[in-house]
Amino acid sequence: MSRGNGIIPVPEWDAKEIPDNKALAFVKDMQLGWNLGNTFDAANCSVSDELAYESAWVGVSTTKEMIHTIVAAGFHTIRIPVSWHNHVDEKDQISKAWMDRVQEVVDWSLEEGAYVIINIHHDNEKGFMYPSYEQLDRSKKYVQTIWEQIAERFAQYDERLIFETLNEPRHVETDHEWRIDVNSETGKECIDCVNQLNQTAVDTIRANKKGYNPSRYIMAPGYCASPDYVLTDGFVVPTDSGEADNRILISVHAYTPYLFALAGEDVQGSTDRFSVSEKIQTADIDAFMKGLYDKFISKGTGVVIGEFGARAKGDNLEARIEFAAYYVARARYFGMTVCWWDNHAFHGEGENFGLLDRRKNQISYPQIVVQMTHYSE
Repeated sequence: MSRGNGIIPVPEWDAKEIPDNKALAFVKDMQLGWNLGNTFDAANCSVSDELAYESAWVGVSTTKEMIHTIVAAGFHTIRIPVSWHNHVDEKDQISKAWMDRVQEVVDWSLEEGAYVIINIHHDNEKGFMYPSYEQLDRSKKYVQTIWEQIAERFAQYDERLIFETLNEPRHVETDHEWRIDVNSETGKECIDCVNQLNQTAVDTIRANKKGYNPSRYIMAPGYCASPDYVLTDGFVVPTDSGEADNRILISVHAYTPYLFALAGEDVQGSTDRFSVSEKIQTADIDAFMKGLYDKFISKGTGVVIGEFGARAKGDNLEARIEFAAYYVARARYFGMTVCWWDNHAFHGEGENFGLLDRRKNQISYPQIVVQMTHYSE
């Protein structure tokens, strides 16, 4: 396959009609995103100082220089996943030290001109946030209290700061954690509880009438953030009482195709191969993105793929380069923006999604980044 200037060529598709509205223009302007993963979202660690959570999983604290490197590389959106439950008191009040540190990194990102997403991340535990009827009252209270504090702290931050209600809300450690029968009673409960928790978060943010909160963009996921469960009939886009129309964005995560992008090498059917010219490998990407376009984007509702990526499997860099080109090109064709999941993992047999070597402050796989930035413009 000829690369010309080094850019992987993707198929030429007929132009897709993207409605002309502010929300879809906003998503377009977000361009390409990057996750500061396994950092402020670290949870349930044995640390002597709560601020040590930031480096507990990745081994290094975030610096302003890292944020500059990411933006200079062509990423226009930085998603900062945040877990709060290890930083609250008995009344769910967030410690000042933790909130201050999150704010500092948000500030660095905004100063670089990036869009920023913050959320409630690994708080998906019984006693905090858990989308079941048994835990629903407690979960609503927790979500409300956390978002009251975030909305208050960041009220004066402009619309480049996006609030994401929840991260992958699901029944953890069950046989239906990642896959539910939407017609079963359990499946209906899962979907309904996530709908209610999304609504609680939106209502709480809008209840704070200060600054930009009445019109800030809010991202909302379905069960476990899978595209499947926002495409199901049971999913409800939260009702918005804000001062501006169409400010709810749909949030999904899609490590697709699973057997290439996410499955470990010990999983049956796992593959380290991907080619833009093989439809059997691109079909899953096409299908879920078209579904999101048909249900949401074509009707004017924005969609953000808050997490995607392809883990390293042996020496499969070429396949990952082709994947990155195709995935980003296809998402932008359908009117979406995407955020690569960077967990600062590069070695071993785990989920190696790392792009930025934070110790060296340099991009380890510039070939992947070049494809993504090219197709995100």
